[in-house]
Amino acid sequence: MKKLKVGIIGGAGYTAGELIRLLIHHSKVEIDFIFSTSNAGNKVSKVHQDLLGSTDLKFSSEINSEVDVLFLCLGHGNSKAFLENNTFSDQTKIIDLSNDFRLTDDSNFEGKSFIYGLPELNKSEIKTANYIANPGCFATTIQLALLPLAKANLLNDDIHINAVTGATGAGTSLSATTHFTWRDNNFSHYKAFTHQHLGEINQTVNQLQEKFNSEINFMPNRGNFSRGIFATLYTKFEATLEDAKIVYSNFYKDAAFTFISDEDIHLKQVVNTNKCILHLHKHQNKLLITSITDNLLKGASGQAIQNMNLMFGFDETEGLQLKANYF
Repeated sequence: MKKLKVGIIGGAGYTAGELIRLLIHHSKVEIDFIFSTSNAGNKVSKVHQDLLGSTDLKFSSEINSEVDVLFLCLGHGNSKAFLENNTFSDQTKIIDLSNDFRLTDDSNFEGKSFIYGLPELNKSEIKTANYIANPGCFATTIQLALLPLAKANLLNDDIHINAVTGATGAGTSLSATTHFTWRDNNFSHYKAFTHQHLGEINQTVNQLQEKFNSEINFMPNRGNFSRGIFATLYTKFEATLEDAKIVYSNFYKDAAFTFISDEDIHLKQVVNTNKCILHLHKHQNKLLITSITDNLLKGASGQAIQNMNLMFGFDETEGLQLKANYF
């Protein structure tokens, strides 16, 4: 079988690095080009040093408009500008990892209709899509915790969320809160109640539970570790814990990467994987849901490849059978 030709735009960031790492081991594709004007001519392993010995690919200043699939790994707001200035074949499928097309109001752009790429929610639509808006990392982790309840119309009160992300969630550009001396041995919240991923979360909850009108109170935190998201959510829930487990098990019975654990969970179970692991706990009239993901994989590049697999009819897990960095 002829391999798909893949192009990557914006090749120097964390998500692009993880995308390259996964794609060079994917049996159904080959990387045609990795576009980066600032690094053109340099070996990819000069920027992504973990790939030394794994690939001799170089960054390119040229774009092949006939590739089978194009991944956009650009900063938020830049994907629209890029597509305005570059034309691709009608046969080229596009997967965008920014937030430019995730909301319904932004999903139609220059004749392209972007499908929200959360496989546990929109798998059938993804399979026939030409353009995918890959979900945000916090949004993925939180939505996978809430969607079974929304589907069963069981979100009937305010939702309270506390979630911690690693330093890679802020990208490669240095800022006052990403320097090692600030981040190490430190902890803080940011964008309390106003984080940009709330738009995605509210949108998908309402997709499944149309009459949901309670508050989603989201407190994002910066952790002093490199990668992963650990989220805890609670809301009123009058049924039993066993009832909740049935709701979640039924919703995720065909999910390739989302699992419910009967044991308490911790972040090392998912780092370096495309998994989301959930744990349920009942306290009086409240249901606590813990949700964990790797922000760079299930929260970004791994999910992008999962979407690609679905779009081209590959096994959903192709190239994503990864072991956690457990020790």
